[in-house]
Amino acid sequence: MINTKKDVLQREAHYAEGGSGAIGCVTVPDYLEKTYWWAYTHPNAVRVFERQWLVNSILWGNYRRLRNAALNAFGDTIKGRTLQMACVYGDLTENLLGRHHPAARLDVIDVAPEQIINLRKKTAGLGPLGIHQQNAAHLQFEAATFDQVLMFFLLHEMPQAVRRQALAEAWRVLKPGGKLVLMDYHRPRASNPLRYVMAGVLRLLEPYALDLWHNDLAHWLPQEAKNKTLKKQLFFGDLYQLVVISR
Repeated sequence: MINTKKDVLQREAHYAEGGSGAIGCVTVPDYLEKTYWWAYTHPNAVRVFERQWLVNSILWGNYRRLRNAALNAFGDTIKGRTLQMACVYGDLTENLLGRHHPAARLDVIDVAPEQIINLRKKTAGLGPLGIHQQNAAHLQFEAATFDQVLMFFLLHEMPQAVRRQALAEAWRVLKPGGKLVLMDYHRPRASNPLRYVMAGVLRLLEPYALDLWHNDLAHWLPQEAKNKTLKKQLFFGDLYQLVVISR
């Protein structure tokens, strides 16, 4: 039996009641429904993709290394308030929470109701944690709210205009002195044997991702952020990149 989106949301509505805000109050963008329905918005997507081994396989065995590199950019103990933009499959959020000082707080946003419900299940009993249905390109937080912002494999899933707006929003809600951490795809070096395999995979399944092969991430940053010192680290034959910008 194939469950409809309405069936799933009705059956699991009690998870929404226990979270930080109503589900269904934000419209899922057309580009996400049309391009990534199979990964994020279909009722069975979570059942398929919420498997640690599968997430690791998609990243060619590099999930833990990339996750830890992104979290290490914040340090061993994270203080203040953190924003994670997009829920993410795997144990990223749990590990991010594990590094938070007892007085610190983590907020996670995602536009897809299924992802909100899934994360509330995964993190039940953990905290302090706020999970909100919000569009990354139109955040509902006040300016200078967060001490650090994380975007983990989100930007490659966005059309260029949306990517530019999401980065502008991340920068807007970041406090002066705060840190923006970006982990995503990068153009692999010519000697990387996966270069041509990944070109085909991304062209078929993630058409916006190849933008990151042809332009540096700084291309989509707001002008103020471009003027800041940017630290960049490459992984796995340059297929992945970590970019850290301090405001």
